[in-house]
Amino acid sequence: MTAFLQAPYNTNQGDIVKVLDSVRVLEIGGLGPGPFCAMHLADLGADVISVVREAQGKTPTGPLLNRGKRSVFADLKTEEGRQLVLALVAEADALIEGMRPGVMERLGLGPEECLAVNPRLV
Repeated sequence: MTAFLQAPYNTNQGDIVKVLDSVRVLEIGGLGPGPFCAMHLADLGADVISVVREAQGKTPTGPLLNRGKRSVFADLKTEEGRQLVLALVAEADALIEGMRPGVMERLGLGPEECLAVNPRLV
């Protein structure tokens, strides 16, 4: 697996005040609410990094929900993908995850593991 950050979509918002300019948010998985929330945080200036599966490909809502975000591709079921996410968690201020209950724990990325590498994580 090769991970790389994809440049964010152009938000083209001109002179809007970016109140979350110094905040880094990590978004992992899910549909609807998670990406939608992260989109708004990116609109407010947060540095949002979205972790996506390589198999997801392009979706019709991609340009809208991913605007202003950077993307990193990772297979969370592998140790390499898990370590990549934990490295991103260590540098993040906040984490948004939209997986079904228990999935993050089964992947070794639950609250205990994430807070162990970053105790200030929200």
